[in-house]
Amino acid sequence: MEELDSIRRDITTHPSNAWAVAAGFEPVYVAHQDARCLIIGQAPGIKAQQSGIPWNDASGRRLIEWLGVDEATFRDPTAFAILPMDFYYPGKATTGDLPPRADFAPRWHPPLLELMPRISLTLVVGDYAQRHYLGGKSSLTERVRSFRDYLPERFPLVHPSPLNFRWQSRNPWFASDVLPELRRRVDEVLSGRR
Repeated sequence: MEELDSIRRDITTHPSNAWAVAAGFEPVYVAHQDARCLIIGQAPGIKAQQSGIPWNDASGRRLIEWLGVDEATFRDPTAFAILPMDFYYPGKATTGDLPPRADFAPRWHPPLLELMPRISLTLVVGDYAQRHYLGGKSSLTERVRSFRDYLPERFPLVHPSPLNFRWQSRNPWFASDVLPELRRRVDEVLSGRR
C-alpha cells in the first residue's frame, strides 16, 4: 500500500496537475493491491470530483445495476479498482464535458496497474478508454457488439450515462446479450471462480 500511496502523492504534486490542486481537487480513482475487477472510464464528472467518489452520479447508479452488484460491493476496493483516463474533472465543453487529457493515462496507469496483479477482468467503458486500450474496431458500437473478441481479460461497454438512452434503444442486443454476460463474468471474478 505504501507504493500506491506514493503514486497518489506523485500524481497530486506533478506540475501538470497544479491547476487541480489550486482548485482544491483530489485525484478521483480507486486502486488496491487485491482488486479483482478494474473499471477504466473517461474522467470523473463534476459530482464525483466534488465528492471524491468515482461514479457518484446517475451514470454510476446505472453502472452498478449493469454489473449486478450492490453499492457496498461496488465501493469495495478489493472488488473494483477504478482508473479513469484522467483522475480530474476536465471541465465543461459546449456539449457535455471536455475529454480527458491524452497524456494522463499513459503516464499514470502503468505504475498503478503493476501494483494490482490480481485483476482478472477489465471493463473498458466508453470511447476514450476503448480507443486507448482496445483499438481495432472502428466504432464504440462495433467494439461493444464484438465484446466476446476481447474476453476473458477485457470487456468493452458503452458509457452508462442516462443520455445514452437513444443508443440503447437503437441497440437492443446490448440489454439482451451483453448485460447478462457482463453480470456472469463479474460474478465469476468476484466469487473467485476465475
